[in-house]
Amino acid sequence: MRGPADIADLLAGEAGFRHALGLVESLALPDAWIGAGFVRNAVWDALHGRRPDLGRLDDIDVIFFDPADFARDRDTALEHRLRRLDAAPAWSVKNQARMHLRNGDRPYRDTLDAIAHWPETATVVAARLVGGQVEILAPWGVDDLLDLVLRPTPAFRHKMDVYRKRLAAKDWLSRWPKLTVLPTRNGPSDP
Repeated sequence: MRGPADIADLLAGEAGFRHALGLVESLALPDAWIGAGFVRNAVWDALHGRRPDLGRLDDIDVIFFDPADFARDRDTALEHRLRRLDAAPAWSVKNQARMHLRNGDRPYRDTLDAIAHWPETATVVAARLVGGQVEILAPWGVDDLLDLVLRPTPAFRHKMDVYRKRLAAKDWLSRWPKLTVLPTRNGPSDP
């Protein structure tokens, strides 16, 4: 894999992933994507010589951006709707228009801006299905994802304790031993 087009082809070629993307597309939410582990884990599995396994995801992170209605109840209703369409995955729906409040950031402009504030560059990748084609959203690019590198995003450089705890809790190296975790020291030279 060399770039976003290869990631799109990987997701499009896996029936379960394509099905999930189609369900989210059917909701017709503004600026809607599936992100985080949905894309990251599929790529890392493929780069470790394994077939991507949707069943190993703890949840499927559906994200969208609608500043006109960011009530939590709406997210819950959308999760229930997705479960009625397909009960197998654990759907997690979050309107990114309100997530800055939880994260202590300035208000986000759109989904691209919101995910740019997620913890690791390799996680800051999302996909959606539009007219039968898989599109990839990656504000920090896909090089770290494809190079199996874990590093904090610029937005997380001041949250290094949270970042380190997240890495420890995820224990990604057990599943993907080819990963490289860059140093997570505090200071101006942080990666």
